[in-house]
Amino acid sequence: MTPPLPKAFVNTALAHRALHDISDGRPENSRAAIRAAVASGYGIEIDLQLTADAQALVFHDYDLGRLTEENGPIRRLTANEACQVPLKHGDGETIPTLHEILEIVKGQIPLLIEIKDQDGGMGADVGLLEQATATALDSYRGPVAVMSFNPHSVGKMAELAPDLPRGLVTCGFDPVEWPLPVTTCERLRTIPDFHTSKASFISHDKADLASPRVAELRAAGIPVLCWTIRSPTEEAKARRFADNVTFEGYQAPLAG
Repeated sequence: MTPPLPKAFVNTALAHRALHDISDGRPENSRAAIRAAVASGYGIEIDLQLTADAQALVFHDYDLGRLTEENGPIRRLTANEACQVPLKHGDGETIPTLHEILEIVKGQIPLLIEIKDQDGGMGADVGLLEQATATALDSYRGPVAVMSFNPHSVGKMAELAPDLPRGLVTCGFDPVEWPLPVTTCERLRTIPDFHTSKASFISHDKADLASPRVAELRAAGIPVLCWTIRSPTEEAKARRFADNVTFEGYQAPLAG
């Protein structure tokens, strides 16, 4: 049986990459942004990347350049090396590990974890990051769910942590925006792997929320989250089609 998404993920607005604000020394996915979300009572969405020694880092990009003063793939760093790399605008913040973030959250708020695709093409060459994630979450207590754009990643999590709620990150997969074959984009756009990946929810791009496939899943009782909402106006529109929002850049109402 596929574990359902806990209601906390529908009832509490989710801060995208945690409650980040560089004007206040809180970069995205940082410890400071996590603590701010906990203090405010928001749920959080974070991203995971893999280290050279097969550990899970809380970091969005595949390359270091946008978020740190270094360049090159994040996967070249060990976990110890990554924890020495300062984040831009972070007032001493460095790249955190998943273990560190779990110690900060401690089940106080809903924690939504996106596992970034490590195959490079939404294929089956996955496993190391999923294993690191499952290991880190094995003894964690509190509302937590995992998700990925890659259906193979979601399926792997079903194998490694069958009791952990999991979902698919989905969108319109415009080939102009995605470095994938057109045929792959066309296939993923229809969300064909929802059931085979043993997902229990989706998190869908706000620009494509009116998709008939999204409506079909929601009508079947599947929770629909969405990303990334940046204003109250966008939120009002999104909530016509989605059960909850992932937000940034404004103070969303705590409860939907």
